[in-house]
Amino acid sequence: MSSGDDTLARLAAVIEARRGGDADKSYVARLFSKGGDAILKKIGEEATETVMAGKDGDRHKIVYEVADLWFHCMLLLAHAGLKPADVLAELQRREGQSGLEEFAARKLKAREGEGT
Repeated sequence: MSSGDDTLARLAAVIEARRGGDADKSYVARLFSKGGDAILKKIGEEATETVMAGKDGDRHKIVYEVADLWFHCMLLLAHAGLKPADVLAELQRREGQSGLEEFAARKLKAREGEGT
């Protein structure tokens, strides 16, 4: 079985290969041809569907909708010139850090930025 990193990297490569393709034959190409706002709209739709699945408590629906959400987030990453590895690196950076500590550090940094 391959690791999640490998799966995400392979999917990112497929997205990259299809982004400039024929919009009549590729969903990925169609969304990219419509621009960033279309990708963002799909992320919003998929996020809402994920929330609804979570409220329903149906494990299969939750997995299905999260997969859709992740896929569309990967389109956004590609649109911005980023890769799944960039997100994984950020998650690794946060590993072992309390969420409350991380939030407090962000608030402190924002306050320091306001003083300049």
